[in-house]
Amino acid sequence: MPLDSLRGVRVIDFTHIVAGPVCTMTLADLGADVVKIEPLRGEAGRRIGPPWVNGESVIALSVNRNKRSLAVDLKSAEGVEAVRKMIRHADVVVESFRPGVMSKLQLDYESLLSENPDVVYCSISAFGQSGSLRDRPGVDGVMQAVSGLMSTLGEPTSGPSKVQIPVADMVTGYLATISILSALHQAREGRGGQHLDVSLFNATLMLQQIGYASFFATGNNAEKIGSAAPYAAPNEAFPTKDGWIMVAAYDPKRWPVLCELLGVPELALDPRFSSNAERITHRSSLRDVLGRVFETRPTGEWLELLSAGDILSAPVTTYSDVVASPAYRESRIDSCFEHPVAGSVRVPGFVLGPSQQPAARLDAPPPLIGEHSLDVLTEYGFEPQELAGLVENGIVTQSPDVPSTAADDGRSQ
Repeated sequence: MPLDSLRGVRVIDFTHIVAGPVCTMTLADLGADVVKIEPLRGEAGRRIGPPWVNGESVIALSVNRNKRSLAVDLKSAEGVEAVRKMIRHADVVVESFRPGVMSKLQLDYESLLSENPDVVYCSISAFGQSGSLRDRPGVDGVMQAVSGLMSTLGEPTSGPSKVQIPVADMVTGYLATISILSALHQAREGRGGQHLDVSLFNATLMLQQIGYASFFATGNNAEKIGSAAPYAAPNEAFPTKDGWIMVAAYDPKRWPVLCELLGVPELALDPRFSSNAERITHRSSLRDVLGRVFETRPTGEWLELLSAGDILSAPVTTYSDVVASPAYRESRIDSCFEHPVAGSVRVPGFVLGPSQQPAARLDAPPPLIGEHSLDVLTEYGFEPQELAGLVENGIVTQSPDVPSTAADDGRSQ
């Protein structure tokens, strides 16, 4: 089950795709009651793929566990009033529309403040709620490009590279969660709610804190150096006889030990490699020399040898290697839920809880479109006749009577 530190906290979730859903999923993992507000045909993230599992998007399945879904038509005045009534009783609102959309619906922070002065309202967007780029949309790849991250990735001769996982989206979601938890603490102390402005651009800049600190110190743009670290050498991956090994032996005490273990003690005395700074300057030569040595043995042998000498190292693994490893098994991160359409779905779970957390957690699966519409509205104080009117007029739908296909509803960030 989800952790319960946020038990009793009510979250209204207007987010879609990845960044916002990661934020609200984390709140749900911590025990908050998260109601996912969706268009009648579902949010856009449900249509991103491949891969698919029985027609369900893996993207959506991976970032929406432990939530409930309310399918409601926000293009109607009745639909807007319904969610507005819910927000009066909510603790947190999270939205990831383009700036201005919630204002047009009169569901923005200013419009709701008089009715719920303690609400924590988080807006997630590409470039923030103000500034010259506020109206410009953006997705993870665009953010990796415009934030400078893409310029740092790859080999020296390669074109622009991208982190395959949506790292800009993911870090934005987690940072938004931190902001919400801080603001929620303030609200619980009786100091009122607040509007949080979280942008993918700012979050991706924060992700690169060390890189930008180095740029400000030197004035030099980051160079593409593959798997290496710009501040340390050797600290990169080397080819072996049967794969690759990552080695970090830049510490002054570990560097000569590595040279001894590799059978090349003379390298420790080479002026080009006498200090970390010199090794960085002559990184290319160092890589060539060490690479030739590492290629003489398989990865497993090197790992055993280097481990005995307290040299930090690890094999460069694939996902299949990782999930078969003892480290993955012992991490307690493996999670599985039973989805009514996708069936058994396996994903990394939430493991930032207490040390006594059970190894196996039973998460609630991501909801079907509108799966909990009537239950949610009932809990938020709607009378039976109100519910009947909303359903009869097509303002609210509940699974399984929801259409299964749809065009994009235009809510991109």
